[in-house]
Amino acid sequence: MVRRTRFNDSDCPVARSVDAIGDWWSLLIVRDAFDGSRRFGEFQRSLGVAKNILTARLRALVDGGVLELVPASDGSAYNEYVLTPKGRDLFNVIVALRQWGEAHFFAPDEPHSEMVDRRDERPLHALEVRSADGRRIGPDDAVVKKVAPPAAARTPSAPSVPS
Repeated sequence: MVRRTRFNDSDCPVARSVDAIGDWWSLLIVRDAFDGSRRFGEFQRSLGVAKNILTARLRALVDGGVLELVPASDGSAYNEYVLTPKGRDLFNVIVALRQWGEAHFFAPDEPHSEMVDRRDERPLHALEVRSADGRRIGPDDAVVKKVAPPAAARTPSAPSVPS
């Protein structure tokens, strides 16, 4: 078996993010969690993935702080998977992938799903990247810049004093 290259120590946030949730099963599990799936069987039925693969991906998402395992909401002996705040922060990523897929992978007359506002059932606006002053930013308008860690992270902590 080929070992997976790890990027959790990379200085690139894209590489670290892909390391945490980059495989397709993990992203589809997160998508299903946003769509209301909470139990192992619900994820398994929706995705049609082998149980051992699903178990491994759910465990990795829990270990990575994207999902948490909680007692079942109906009081049964089962556990459920719920998105943590870190997991909920993936909403824009899922919406961006969905909108990109809708724009590039369906013929104009081909049926597909669409994300809509729950309140009025109207389609969402396309996500946009904006500058601090509100201008739309495209790939030619942005550049990656290295930043130093905050001062507190650079200074060694004071030795603990016994009480």
